[in-house]
Amino acid sequence: MEATVDLVRALVAEQFPQWSHLAVEPVPQGGWCNRTFRLGPDMLVRLPSADRYASQIPKECELLPQLACHLPLGIPPVRGLGQPSLGYPFPWSILDWIDGDRLPLDGSVELNAMATDLGAFLKALQVAPVEGPPPGPHNFWRGGPLATYDRETRDALVRLGNKVPGGTCLALWEEALDTPFSGPDVWLHGDISPANLLVRDDRLAAVIDFGNCAVGDPACDYSIAWTSLPPAARRRLRQSVGGDAGTWLRARGWALWKALISLAGEPGNLGEAQHRATLQAILDDPVF
Repeated sequence: MEATVDLVRALVAEQFPQWSHLAVEPVPQGGWCNRTFRLGPDMLVRLPSADRYASQIPKECELLPQLACHLPLGIPPVRGLGQPSLGYPFPWSILDWIDGDRLPLDGSVELNAMATDLGAFLKALQVAPVEGPPPGPHNFWRGGPLATYDRETRDALVRLGNKVPGGTCLALWEEALDTPFSGPDVWLHGDISPANLLVRDDRLAAVIDFGNCAVGDPACDYSIAWTSLPPAARRRLRQSVGGDAGTWLRARGWALWKALISLAGEPGNLGEAQHRATLQAILDDPVF
C-alpha cells in the first residue's frame, strides 16, 4: 500500500488523536527503507516501504530512548509507535524532527572536523551499556560476517568484466575475508552515510535512521571512509575511532562490496558516479 499524506493523516487521527490537527507534508528525499512525512513543525512520521524493513521500526522505538543518554550527538527522540491499520500493513513511528542538513560533500563543510566528531560518536555508541540484537535479516547482516556477501561480490565482478580491474578488486576482497571478526561484539549503526548524518553550523549535530543497528562487528560503520571522505578525513576518522588493521580491511571490504554490486546491478543509475568514485578511492588508497 502506497504511503500518502492522506494515509498518514488518517493513521495519526486514529491512533494519536492529540496530533490530528497538525499538518502532514512529505519530506523530499524521504528515504528508501521508509517513507517520511513531517507532522507539524516538530515531528516526523516514518512508514516502512516494504515488509523487509518493517521489523526495524519497533526495534528503533525500543532502543533509541535507551541509547540516547550514552551518546555525544543527537539521535531521534521517539514520540510513538503506530500499529498496522487502515490497510497499511506495517508498524510505523512518530519521532521528533531534528533540525539540520544532510552532510554535504561539495566542500561546504570541513570534513576533517566532521570525521573526528563521527569517530567520537561511534566509539561512544560501541560501548553503550544497552542490550541489543545480533546481526540478522532485520539489518541485512550488517555487523555480521563479511563472507555473507561473498557470492554476491564475486558474481558482481563476473558481470562487470573488464569495466573494473577485476583481479585487483578480487584480491582486495579476499584480503578482507581473511581477517574475520573475533569480537568482542559492540554496537553499530549499520548505515553510516551522508543521508543519515545531520550538520548544523558546519559541525556534525545528529545521527539518524538506526534501522540497521545491531551488536556485532563495527567495520561496516567505517566504510564511509571510502564512500564519502577524502584521504585526510579518512585518516582522521581512523585516528578518532581507532580499530585494528583487520577491522579496517573489513571496512574497506564493505565499501568494495557495495560499490561493486551497485555498479553491476544498476548501470547508468544516478548514483553510478558515486559508486565509481568509491571504487577509485579504494584502488588509490587500499591501506592507510
